[in-house]
Amino acid sequence: MKINGQPFRTIWINDDGVLSVINQLTLPHAFEIVTLLDVDAVCDAISNMVVRGAGLIGATAGYGVWIAAKQAPTDSLESFDRYVKTQALRLQATRPTASNLAWAVNRQLSRLAAGGTIFEKIALAKAEAEAIADEDAKFCRQIGEHGLSLFENLSSLKPSKTINVLTHCNAGWLAFVDYGSALSPIYAAHDAGIPVHVWVDETRPRNQGASLTAWELASHAVPHSLIADNAGGHLMQHGMIDIVLTGADRITRNGDAANKIGTYLKALAAKDNGVPFYIAFPSSTIDFSLNNGLTQIPIEERSGDEVRKVIGKLADGTVAAVQICPDQTKARNWGFDVTPARLVTGLLCERGICPATEAGILGLFPEKA
Repeated sequence: MKINGQPFRTIWINDDGVLSVINQLTLPHAFEIVTLLDVDAVCDAISNMVVRGAGLIGATAGYGVWIAAKQAPTDSLESFDRYVKTQALRLQATRPTASNLAWAVNRQLSRLAAGGTIFEKIALAKAEAEAIADEDAKFCRQIGEHGLSLFENLSSLKPSKTINVLTHCNAGWLAFVDYGSALSPIYAAHDAGIPVHVWVDETRPRNQGASLTAWELASHAVPHSLIADNAGGHLMQHGMIDIVLTGADRITRNGDAANKIGTYLKALAAKDNGVPFYIAFPSSTIDFSLNNGLTQIPIEERSGDEVRKVIGKLADGTVAAVQICPDQTKARNWGFDVTPARLVTGLLCERGICPATEAGILGLFPEKA
């Protein structure tokens, strides 16, 4: 995507051979690029949300394995492999819910096993990291191409009228390497001339909707309005939402979906009001080993300080964290919830759109049957 006319990915190797990422902690108030020089920096960037979003943390972990390979001891293949495996396990432990992270690390380890020398393994790790990133961008572009049909169908039902979309959390290009998942069809529809307006959930407690989704949409000139997280049901009751479109951090083989906390409530409201509810994701998000999202998907619990404090810009332009509760009040902070497949109208990935059922998913991925 472009920022001030200049194309960017969310992660790349710069001309000096150093891994670079967009610092999402400073958005929307400042655009900053940071470099990740070692595995410690990569782990910190993932766990502390310098980078965030299922696809991007997977790509970042893929590059992290390459960095580990570059920094591994070279006295023997055994010590090299042992070091890389140890660092790979560290990377996998940074965020437990999204399947893309472990998928990317395991893909890297399988690729490195084909190398006969340390030099070959380092080269393979770099090539595979780049392949993972390129594939993520390609799949997200294809999600937009398939998802465009949803907006074309809605537009045919209300010609020349604006299609109102509700999102929850950020599933745009900042959450992936490029294009995004849930926002990719929105960008495609907007670019195709279909009038689109996006209701952007603020997405407490980290406010990814307010800080990231709104920033992205503004950069792409897509009409949007920021709303409180709990306003979605009201808008659906009054016919002000035509479709709900979210991303996902893990999809089970039967269509259950883990996404940012609060997604389940949006799905319930959509079901009650007859509003179609779609989930968009690249196939690396599917965990074919699971068949019950509620009992099998690990739900990350993060620091309660994310709930107790909000970060924003003060009147003088200073960005600061402000406490919103009494000093003695503690907080709990589950990062994700699971939306059962029965509440999902359809699943959207790089291979197309399918029902949120095992049969529907396997129809797109017959090799996983």
